[in-house]
Amino acid sequence: MSATRAQRMFARFDAAEHSVCLRLNRGCGVPSIHRLFSIVSRLGDGVFWYTLLVLLPFLYGASGREAALEMAVAGVAGVMLYKALKNRLVRERPYVSLHGVSAGLAPLDRYSFPSGHTLHAVCFTTIAVAHFPGLAWGLVPFAALVAASRVVLGLHYPTDVAAGATLGAGLAAIALGV
Repeated sequence: MSATRAQRMFARFDAAEHSVCLRLNRGCGVPSIHRLFSIVSRLGDGVFWYTLLVLLPFLYGASGREAALEMAVAGVAGVMLYKALKNRLVRERPYVSLHGVSAGLAPLDRYSFPSGHTLHAVCFTTIAVAHFPGLAWGLVPFAALVAASRVVLGLHYPTDVAAGATLGAGLAAIALGV
């Protein structure tokens, strides 16, 4: 898909998602909501996931090492994939393109499609829970908060988050050999 064609498609999506982005972004005006989603988003930058990768072998031995290795390989593939897509498709972030949407945090890069935070949250959660189902009670809500934080903070559109989740689930399935 050419960049121009992608930009036209995203312009239509942007207009359709404007009201949802605006409504959710209003949460940034509530200090406790802004603080919660800022913390979750920053943890989703990698700190939480890197900590999990390091802890799994200590907590679960050989099966933890296997899960951590799968997560690490999928994580590297995820970075390569989302960076390639962002640089090719060049969708501006909602706070840039949409009137009334503000950035609740500074973004890590320029473009929004797909959400790398969501991609990794879904990918890592899926792999970890496949190996250790008991972790689902904590990881699934955290991954959902990471995904929501991206829209609330004005950094992503819902379709960016949906695409990131889909790609993350796909990478996890490949890593798990499903």
